[in-house]
Amino acid sequence: MSEYLVVLTQRSIKWSKLLKSKRKVQRNVKLKRYIRKGVPNEHRAMIWMAASGAQEQFEKNPGYYQALLEAQHDPKLVETICIDLNRTFPDNVQFRKTSNPCQQKALYNVLRAYAHHNAAVGYCQGMNFIAGYLLIVTKDEERSFWLMDALLGRILPDYYSPGMVGLKIDQEVLGELVRVKSPRVWKAMVDNNVMWTLVVSRWFICLFIDILPVETVLRIWDCLFYEGSKILFRVALTLIHHHRVLIEQAQSLPDICQIFKQITRGPFVEECHPFMQKIFTEPGSLSIATLTKLRAACRARIISEETK
Repeated sequence: MSEYLVVLTQRSIKWSKLLKSKRKVQRNVKLKRYIRKGVPNEHRAMIWMAASGAQEQFEKNPGYYQALLEAQHDPKLVETICIDLNRTFPDNVQFRKTSNPCQQKALYNVLRAYAHHNAAVGYCQGMNFIAGYLLIVTKDEERSFWLMDALLGRILPDYYSPGMVGLKIDQEVLGELVRVKSPRVWKAMVDNNVMWTLVVSRWFICLFIDILPVETVLRIWDCLFYEGSKILFRVALTLIHHHRVLIEQAQSLPDICQIFKQITRGPFVEECHPFMQKIFTEPGSLSIATLTKLRAACRARIISEETK
């Protein structure tokens, strides 16, 4: 941590200089480079809003969030959200009922508003952690709502739809990428009859919350809001590729499940600065065009299997 504090201080000075002369944050190569090296806490909410397009929606729709809160809501939906409130970050002081202010009320509002805004998705488990994480960073209900809209509506479409088609597709895409980039790992998975959904579904649905250390997740989300969902693949491929020998030696399905839990812990992921440098080198090239092509093939395969 002492070494990382030096990095944080240096980044904070550079970010302050970058933002000092700017009225509005513009997407460009320099900003992308800065984001990859980490966004200081004091600028994180603003950069996430600007990088994701959430700021634009926020400015275009004054009063919209408040109108959503005042609308009529399905009692069953409200009940489901209420059940999950106490399950959201129970160890975090901001989400305890005794806290002042307590983020549970804000979390309830964001989830209720989003369910009304995106009726096709409504609310499903996992969304409470995402909304909670956004509230921790932004300390602002409305901004958390618009960031959630950017994530679930544009960056990760269909991850949280009733059929979770987008999530299923991306798990299959990861399998295809591993087959090409780490064929022996892929063979170990096939030989032990391990489905990707068994070992990586929580990685994708929770966007690594409660999987990787907090600071590492924040750094991943910095890039996710700017570069989109391919960041999730970069992180997953780095974890798998870096521990490929361990996975290749697995003798059974329980072995592999245990290894996949093990590889998300320890110094490799705790030292977030070198880890984030590795996600852009270790998996090799990964273009949007490649992902688009693989997603189309996996979508066709999944739909074909579901209609049989």
